[in-house]
Amino acid sequence: MELSRGPVPERIVGSVEELMELLHGCRGAWDTPDRSGDPVDLHDHALQTAHLLRRSHPADKELQVAGLVHDLGHLLHPGDDAGHADTAARAVGPLLGDRVARLVRLHVPAKRYLAAVEPDRTLSPQSALTLRAQGGVMGPEEAAAFARDPLAEDAVVLRQADDAGKVVGLDAGVMEDWRPVLALVAARANRPSEGGR
Repeated sequence: MELSRGPVPERIVGSVEELMELLHGCRGAWDTPDRSGDPVDLHDHALQTAHLLRRSHPADKELQVAGLVHDLGHLLHPGDDAGHADTAARAVGPLLGDRVARLVRLHVPAKRYLAAVEPDRTLSPQSALTLRAQGGVMGPEEAAAFARDPLAEDAVVLRQADDAGKVVGLDAGVMEDWRPVLALVAARANRPSEGGR
């Protein structure tokens, strides 16, 4: 008799070490279980996205880290294109803080927004394919609401790096170089509030 499997439990990342293990586990993992998606694995895509954000926004460590972890949902729940951003945000939020989690969560709405405001913009074949599962192109009211979000501009920057970070063979450094940055962002996110005493 086969036991039915319930829903996959949510993964919450509790330490920088655990997060580094997940990021290293992205080597050889793909955005689609059958490897029909983007041309680089999740490991290289994370490094490329974070590298691009480091170059364009060198002082914004949270934005860079959001780029590094934005697609962890593909590793945690393979095949869940529609929910991968929320899965990743819930997993890393307690460790990396609200801003990183919100940026991760917003990288999919940012794709939908850009498809609305820049209709001639080119998406990778996989991103174009998943756009429909993720809600399709935003309508005018939804796009206007997204644009009013305080993190909209940063989410668009993350999305643009996400779209550009899919180059086969590009050297974007090594994952271990991000350990101190992750530790810094985690320490800031979990610092006791000044007014709490």
